Amino acid sequence: MTHVAGAWQRAALGLGSNMGDPKANLARAIALLDASPGIQVRDVSPAYRTPPWGPVPQDDYRNICLVIETTLAPVDLLRRCLAVEKLMGRVRDVRWGPRLIDIDVLLYEDTKLDHPELTVPHPRMAERAFVLVPLADVWPDAVIGEGLTVAGALASCSGREGVIRLED
Repeated sequence: MTHVAGAWQRAALGLGSNMGDPKANLARAIALLDASPGIQVRDVSPAYRTPPWGPVPQDDYRNICLVIETTLAPVDLLRRCLAVEKLMGRVRDVRWGPRLIDIDVLLYEDTKLDHPELTVPHPRMAERAFVLVPLADVWPDAVIGEGLTVAGALASCSGREGVIRLED
């Protein structure tokens, strides 16, 4: 599928935070995204406490996924997500380090894109329970590659036991 300028497209975003007040950070990011021209937040997953990914010691994350509708092309959507991160004060200094806010474009309809700035579907989400668990709450039948759905990938993904649903 290709982007049609001005047409509303469904996309999924993954959001995470483990600095400051992660709950408030995620709420602010949702509000900023929803207030952006060409973006409408349609569904928000429950929040999950998840262990950090990568080699850097840090606090657990609070992760959610959003389903949005957007008129932005995929790369423009990524740039808007990065602008929200910057507006909120994110500094990119340590790879896989602590994050005030992290917003990833996971899916964009059934688009497959390999662009210097963005790959969709997100290339590593099928092996990341912290993405698949909340994404399965809001878009379980989304195809993430070669006929594999979010729910199908989650069924065989390791690390699910470390993804704990939060009730607050």
